[in-house]
Amino acid sequence: MSIDPVRAVAYEAMREVDDKDAYVNLVVPRLLRDRGVTGRDAAFATELVSGTIRLRGTYDAVIATLARQGLDRVDAPVLDALRLGAHQLLSMRVPDHAAVSTTVELVRRHVGHKPVGFTNAVLRKIASRDLESWIGEVTRGLEGDEALAVAYSHPVWIVRELRAALPDPAELPALLTADNAPPKVTLVARPGLIDPDELPGTPGALSPYARILDAGGVPGDIAAVRDGRAGVQDEGSQLVALGAAEAPVDGRDERWLDLCAGPGGKAALWGALARQRGAVVVANEVQRHRADLVRQGVRALDNVEVTVHDGRHGPWEPGSFDRVLVDAPCTGLGALRRRPESRWRRTPDDLADLTRLQRDLLDRALELVRPGGVVAYATCSPVVAETRGVVDAVARDRPDVVLESTRQWWPHRDGTDAMFLALLRRPA
Repeated sequence: MSIDPVRAVAYEAMREVDDKDAYVNLVVPRLLRDRGVTGRDAAFATELVSGTIRLRGTYDAVIATLARQGLDRVDAPVLDALRLGAHQLLSMRVPDHAAVSTTVELVRRHVGHKPVGFTNAVLRKIASRDLESWIGEVTRGLEGDEALAVAYSHPVWIVRELRAALPDPAELPALLTADNAPPKVTLVARPGLIDPDELPGTPGALSPYARILDAGGVPGDIAAVRDGRAGVQDEGSQLVALGAAEAPVDGRDERWLDLCAGPGGKAALWGALARQRGAVVVANEVQRHRADLVRQGVRALDNVEVTVHDGRHGPWEPGSFDRVLVDAPCTGLGALRRRPESRWRRTPDDLADLTRLQRDLLDRALELVRPGGVVAYATCSPVVAETRGVVDAVARDRPDVVLESTRQWWPHRDGTDAMFLALLRRPA
């Protein structure tokens, strides 16, 4: 039996994510391009990888009940194949015989004959129940957040952080469900470069520049995306850039700083908005390869200067900017639907280092903005320690700063990533 090239791509992507810490949004397009997989086959492979990784926690709990030697004793290449098979059997419209036979063949070709019988037996047992029934089985005896963690495939510490961040904890199942739903591809029309109506898709619900691509739409096929007049950007990210641009300032409005600009989506939209007002943007990024992504993103704009500095120690004079945007490095727990591997890589220990960096960056931004100017602090995370915790701590130690507003968007409420935005002002 020959290996299905679509599932072969999915399996190779799973192994790179597992073995090499690859990112799904980078490795899958590369493998699809290298293997010449396009159209519906490419969409199938993308969902197979992303969906499997999103729901890995639930599938692992199922597999663990069927692997007598325990999950830790299952070789990683075999476990990745079992996860792919489980996703096809429990969450995709794939006939049982096709899901089982193609997964068994992957193991035979990539691992060897020895685990073939085990793989076949486990998958046939998985196929004997539907997902709802399996969730009932693997959560029996669990309570509260532990049960939610298994049922909705989130590490329990993330479940607890999301519960603490929500205004109403009763919304938690809806948020966890939204984290597991494939996000729609959203385009942004960069104002002054292209009208939104020139882009395909339907208007977004929140941003005037957003267009939602129909299923199967490929951004790279759109000329405006290829030449930088438009881009791919979640509506939540667009709203952060808009909020940072629309906040009123006292006096001049000529110099803007994006302190942490990589990979460049917000910098491009911000730059387009600034260009319409005759303002210039310094788009700074600490990592050179990410600065290159920023340059690519702003290539259609003539008012954006890309620099490479540690934002905490850059060469700018205090009070030299009218607006500063701090899109701070964070856990990224607001984009779990879009970055499926993140939930399995982040740990609670990450928070301490990140919140210290976030406070330093926000404090630096407040030094760089002039009196009468505004600082926008944003994270792609709803975690309290990274959002209000950082803002409140910095504002408390800065009597020269006024916290004007905060806003949190949510996947289950707004259809966006869980973006946070705070606007702080240094009074004139």
